[in-house]
Amino acid sequence: MVLDELRANPEVLYGAAVAFGVVVLLTPAVGGMARLLGAVDRPDARRLNRRPIPRLGGLAIFLGIVVPSLAFLNLSDETRGVLLGAAVATVVGAVDDFRGLSPPTKLAGQVAAAAIPISFGVWIDHFTFPFLGAVDLPAWIGMPLSILWIVAVMNMVNFLDGLDGLAAGVCAIAGLTFAILALSLGKTDPAILSAIVAGGCLGFLRHNFFPARIFMGDSGALCLGFILASVSIQGLLKTASTVVLLLPLLVLAVPIIDTSFVVAKRLKYNQPIYTADRSHLHHRFMNIGYSQRRAAVTMWLWCASLAGAALATRFVPFREGGRWHPWETVGVAVIALSALAFSVFIVYLLEIVKLANPRIRRRERGKERTRDRMSA
Repeated sequence: MVLDELRANPEVLYGAAVAFGVVVLLTPAVGGMARLLGAVDRPDARRLNRRPIPRLGGLAIFLGIVVPSLAFLNLSDETRGVLLGAAVATVVGAVDDFRGLSPPTKLAGQVAAAAIPISFGVWIDHFTFPFLGAVDLPAWIGMPLSILWIVAVMNMVNFLDGLDGLAAGVCAIAGLTFAILALSLGKTDPAILSAIVAGGCLGFLRHNFFPARIFMGDSGALCLGFILASVSIQGLLKTASTVVLLLPLLVLAVPIIDTSFVVAKRLKYNQPIYTADRSHLHHRFMNIGYSQRRAAVTMWLWCASLAGAALATRFVPFREGGRWHPWETVGVAVIALSALAFSVFIVYLLEIVKLANPRIRRRERGKERTRDRMSA
């Protein structure tokens, strides 16, 4: 099914290839411009880089997305809305990279960018929910919900961008997965745009994987998060397929988990949500001795396992016509359980849930015994 759609729409592959080439070629020039403008991340206690690294790499990513989009996409109202919103999101991020924006101003810019595709018709006006069937959403619910989703994903990708190559790799996996899913649903334009995102991210990794020569900055994180959120609405959520409702959440589970954990911890200790710290998952990998390369690759594999579970749920016919197919069901269950096991391993390894980790309890008991001996 997907191969047939791919043969009928080779623009998916062409768009990804052009995006890859444009980003590979433009990124060094953007890095040089960032150095001239002083848009550079300098080492400090919070950052992992040990030398000044130019940011603004998102400008190369944005251009790498726009060029093939103009060449291969049908410039419908929805597509124009997504591209225009991506331009605004990139500008907001670039200004923050260059000058710095206050959190309220930055959030206002993100909301403004998210409102643009909504005004062009890219919003969740209906979806198909298991056991309930098709559910129509009134505009007063669907539009704010869509804006909230887009802004949330923008910030999730931005939070994730703290390790060389991490955000670009995760977005490449998400873009590729969304492209395959959208193609299977006959959503050609979202599939092409998702593939373009994947190609652009892979091109950026040429310069961003450890040791990074440039960072994507907020301009790249907001651009990628915006487009991934928009195509998930345009190509997946607004369909008649029940099973795809939760697939965007599964594909983007890694940035969702990272953001949820960080926000929960900051709220617990009465810290502002927008305050930067070293409590992200990638920081925890570094704290237990992982190198930047190993930490990034491990999180890529985690994201890929969840994306594999999403694809298996979509393509393996474990239930058709109201009947369950045993072997197919077993296959999907094995893939899903493997992804779950990988997630549980990460939770244990990083001691995210302390009560679930016996290493924490043993460590605390050891500290208590030490204190008892010292007090005696």
